[in-house]
Amino acid sequence: MTSSQPAETRTRGRSTQTATLAEIAREAGVSAPTVSKVLNGRADVAPATRSRVEELLRAHGYRRRRAEATRSPLIDLVFHELESAWAMEVIRGVENVARDAGLSVVLSESAGRLTPGRTWADQVAARRPHGVILVLSGLDESGRALLTSRSIPFVVMDPAGDPGTDVPSIGATNWQGGLAATRHLLELGHTRIGAVSGPSQMMCSRARVDGYRAALETGGLPVDPGLIMTGDFHHETGYRQGLALLRRPDRPTAVFAGNDLQALGLYEAARELGLRIPEDLSVVGFDDLPVARWVGPPLTTVRQPLTEMAEAAARLVLDLGKGEHAAAAATRVELATSLVVRSSTGAPPAGG
Repeated sequence: MTSSQPAETRTRGRSTQTATLAEIAREAGVSAPTVSKVLNGRADVAPATRSRVEELLRAHGYRRRRAEATRSPLIDLVFHELESAWAMEVIRGVENVARDAGLSVVLSESAGRLTPGRTWADQVAARRPHGVILVLSGLDESGRALLTSRSIPFVVMDPAGDPGTDVPSIGATNWQGGLAATRHLLELGHTRIGAVSGPSQMMCSRARVDGYRAALETGGLPVDPGLIMTGDFHHETGYRQGLALLRRPDRPTAVFAGNDLQALGLYEAARELGLRIPEDLSVVGFDDLPVARWVGPPLTTVRQPLTEMAEAAARLVLDLGKGEHAAAAATRVELATSLVVRSSTGAPPAGG
């Protein structure tokens, strides 16, 4: 059979055949231009037709040839939330790489959802960017299939959950960071160390708390579940959970916060209760945002190389678009964290 449409390779059962847009259109009962509209994210396709065509594209394992796919000079950068200095560090890193490559960055937010919705996926298909970077987020099966069929590469930075072995991702050594933060407090002489973690469903948050637990256990101290509070990486939660910890009759003399924003919330809780940092309470954060150096006292924290992580994610997604890094789909890159000691930590108070 001859067709003007590009041929793609698919696997069905035990045989490998060639699937064209014309063949997919015939199976779907639509025209080849309609299938092309679906591939290009056009809005003028009935929802039922779009779903039927998408299902066939997934079933055939359709993948547009990179050489055939016209790309816009864009990188799509997707956040689950876009409202903090943390996001600005990531944007700066992606912009650095995009600018050198002559590309622009499109920002979008999934309104707190860890998986962007279908509307977003259709918009990305219509834009046809050079690549997509998802931050603290991920893709469901249909979203991955949609981007794959359009030959739009994607990378997950700091994945919320396990991205899977076939999804390239960039992260940091979160467990090691939690370990280093807690060991620092132990070395100062603290024996009652609290923690305000991030969201329990996020892999990076769990890893930091696991590092905290490991430091206590290897230091010969029991892990007290009552001293571990769950947060959401926001200042307000650091304040509320900090009050709950510091109002305990057996309050901790030190607290490891899951990120810098929660650490600043702990600062506010300590001031409200008349506790001095670090004389009465030591605090360690995580991220090393610029604000960590400006607060009083300057915050001891674990540096997460956010800008470098974003630059690595942007370089990787562009290399994938060029067909480089053939094994990158099985790659999980972790950049090292490091402890930055400032003035928010000290020895526990006498008798603490």
